[in-house]
Amino acid sequence: MLTDPMPAEAVQIAYKQVSLAAEDLDGNGVATLVLDLADTWGVPALWEQVCRPLLARLPGRGATEVAVEHVLCEGVRVGLDVYRREPGRSLPTGGVLLAGAEKEAHCLGLHALAAALREQGRGCLNLGPALPWPALTSAVYRARPHTVVLWSQTPVTGRAHRLVRFARDFPLLRVYGAGPGWIEPLTGRVGHLGTLPDAVAACLAVAPERDAHHIRYGSVPYR
Repeated sequence: MLTDPMPAEAVQIAYKQVSLAAEDLDGNGVATLVLDLADTWGVPALWEQVCRPLLARLPGRGATEVAVEHVLCEGVRVGLDVYRREPGRSLPTGGVLLAGAEKEAHCLGLHALAAALREQGRGCLNLGPALPWPALTSAVYRARPHTVVLWSQTPVTGRAHRLVRFARDFPLLRVYGAGPGWIEPLTGRVGHLGTLPDAVAACLAVAPERDAHHIRYGSVPYR
């Protein structure tokens, strides 16, 4: 892992603090806790040991639970987005493009990845959720990244065959599917990123010949 794991006692305390803030509908409190925990333990440990388990435990069935879930998600998003940002100064994208799969509305994992990259002094271009395939193709032509990470939260949006076809259209790109939505096998040149440390390592590990400045894209129709 890029950071040491959190001790069990610290995880339990973090669970309790973040859960209580969310139950009190205190989004700012959740965001503040996320910032403090990231500063102390690092984003990968925070995400894997605190955020993911907490989000997975929320059933979101009743009205109260749905409200708590929204506060938790928004607080985590704000905390991650603020982390390691400097006013008036943005990191270069570093050849990394992040996006949510078409019709995918949940992309907290991408915010965690972007924050973890900033923690390593690297930037990225995060295009957010629900990016249509033609828009992703257009963004690749314009931004010329060397790595694309596409997030899917549910099998409804995790269209493995479409991601494989996209990778074939851009043979010089390193293409990854991230998130639990990719339940079908990702074949060919498409890799699957199961954890945040894996995703950070994949985005940072770029061979010189795949540097964004040397990528040339042919004429591939929007699909």
